[in-house]
Order: sequence, then structure tokens, then C-alpha cells
Amino acid sequence: MSSSLKKLAAPGVQMLQPYLPGKPVEELERELGISDSVKLASNENPLGPSREALIAISQCYKQINYYPDGSGHLLSQKLADQHGVEPGCITLGNGSNDVLELIARAFITPEHSAVYSEYAFAVYPIVVQAIGAKANVAPAYPPSHQTMPLGHDPDAIINSIDASTRVVFIANPNNPTGTWMDVDTINALLSRVPSDVIAVLDIAYFEYMDDTLKPDIRTLINTYDNLVITCTFSKVYALAGLRIGYGISHPDVADMLNRVRQPFNTNMLAQAAALASLDDVEHVKKSVDMNNLGKTYLMAELATLGLRYLPSMGNFITIDLQRDARPVYDDLLNQGVIVRPVANYNMPNYLRVTIGTPEQNVRFIAALKEVLK
Repeated sequence: MSSSLKKLAAPGVQMLQPYLPGKPVEELERELGISDSVKLASNENPLGPSREALIAISQCYKQINYYPDGSGHLLSQKLADQHGVEPGCITLGNGSNDVLELIARAFITPEHSAVYSEYAFAVYPIVVQAIGAKANVAPAYPPSHQTMPLGHDPDAIINSIDASTRVVFIANPNNPTGTWMDVDTINALLSRVPSDVIAVLDIAYFEYMDDTLKPDIRTLINTYDNLVITCTFSKVYALAGLRIGYGISHPDVADMLNRVRQPFNTNMLAQAAALASLDDVEHVKKSVDMNNLGKTYLMAELATLGLRYLPSMGNFITIDLQRDARPVYDDLLNQGVIVRPVANYNMPNYLRVTIGTPEQNVRFIAALKEVLK
């Protein structure tokens, strides 16, 4: 009976492998009977949310018997002002993942194809396959590439576009590799995407990038009518548990996305916390500064251990163990440290570790040294 019911699902869904999130601390401690574990698996901000966000939540949580503002008017206006665009350019999402799915639903059918790079964020193949569309996977730079191993290859992305292509997904920086393209490369790539193809620039880790590498969002939106930029409050703003993100695009594109968007896809607490977080620039700066110090520490320690790692502009580092990484991951779990194996990205020799607090980073390195013995 069960197998026959599964056959009722759309063909793409039948073959789909669900997204596997990082292992929760509670699950690990329950399984192993341990305590005081450290989770460095899901690229969360270890500082937690802004104090202003928590205050905003405390001021509105008693109203959760009411539906939230379905249009997210205040937050959309605030985001539009921040990015120098019209409010009609904003599409709110239940995390930026939601916006990625809206793009696929609005612009791709089973007769179409979508392009994304090898080793790119796992949600791209999920939303494409669920619709039953074809995926044109662009080869990434090889591991031997001098500056950006496993990074997006712009020429390969353009060469993967065919007559059926309707969407191109570009992650900058990319998860799980941490690799990126500079401003000139991004502009050159977007200028080569045909005008009848939606270009998606996923900048979930934008705030962690060096300032010289950050593209000007307003200029990009004003230059490319077919561009959607997706952003999130899950990373530097530390609102991952509330699930809120947004897209920025030409109003005509945003109109199509909002037609398939659920009317209450962002909840009241998330909207309030996001709105307050945008004003707390000091919390963002503190988070980025801590991340940069942690990244420097981890890179130095990994080099001392003789371990290779990919260059990263995110809040994580992906380590090349040059052997099957799963046993190391399992041994780290026994040490109470949760990191992320990325074999599902066809990277079986790599582990991705979120950059934590100074104490968490030291804990990870100590556990890694013990495991590698």
C-alpha cells in the first residue's frame, strides 16, 4: 500500500532526497548520553540575536492570536529604504529558502531547465527537481585551481544555459565551499545571462564578506531587470529559528513571486525581530569582527595540523581531510562537537565547520587534534 501511494507523487518528488539539516545538540546528547556539546554544523551566529530583536519579540508576542501582516508592510518598507529600492521590489520569505522555491514555482516548469554550479547550495537542486525540471549542472573549478578551488566557474555557468533555461542560480559566497566571485566577475557574469533568463544571486553570507568584495545591491537591481537577489536574517542577524528572509528584484518579477507566495509566510515575531535587527548595526559589526578573528585562528591551527581548507568568505571553513571524512565526523561527535559532513555535495573528503565563539573554536581544534591522533 505504501509503495503504491508514493507513486501518486510527482515524478520529481518521488526521486527527491530531502534536505538534511545539521544534527541538533539535543539529539546528540540524547543518543550518546553526554552533555555540554558544541554545535558548529549549521552556520548559525553563535552570539545569538540582537538585544533589540529580543525586545521587539517581547513587545508583540502577546498578539500572536492574530494573523501577521500578510504583506509585511513595515519590514518591506524598511528593507526598501536600506537598499535604495522601491517597496514593490521586495518579496518576503520564510527564510531565503522560501524565496528560492518561489522563484522556481513562478518561472520553471517541467519543460524548462535551470542552471547551477557543481557543489552549489543543496536547495537549488531540490526546488528544481521537485518541479520536474531539468538541471544543467555547471562544472566548478577543479580542486587544483590556484585561487578558488571548487568555486563557481562563470564560463561554465554561461555555457550551461540552453534554449530551455529559465533560471540561473548563483551563490556568492557559496555554501558549502565558502568560495566567491569579486564584484567585476559578478557583473561580467550577470551581463552574459540572457535577458529572458532569471538570474538569482544568493547572498546569504553577504555581511561576512570583505567590504571590497561586496557588490552594490541597488546598482545591480537597477542594471539587470532579470535579477533576483536573495538575502536572509538567519546568518549574521541570528534569526535562523524564526525563518525569515527576502528577495530584491524588479517590481514585475517581485509581482510574480508574490502571486505564488503564501499570504502569511512570515510570522509576526519574525517580522518584528527582523525590523529591529536592521537598526542594530553594532551587533552586526560585533558578529563579523568575531567571525574574522575566529577564521584567522582556525586557519592558522588547521595549517599547523597540515590540513588543507577552502578559501571562505562565509562564517564557516570547509576542510579537506584527503580521506573519507565520515569517520572523523563520527569521532568528533563522540567528543561532543558537531560539524557538518558534506558527502551529499559529492565532497566525501570534506568537513564544514561553522566559526564559533573563541571558546568553541578552541574546543573544536582540541577535539580535532584528539581525533586525528
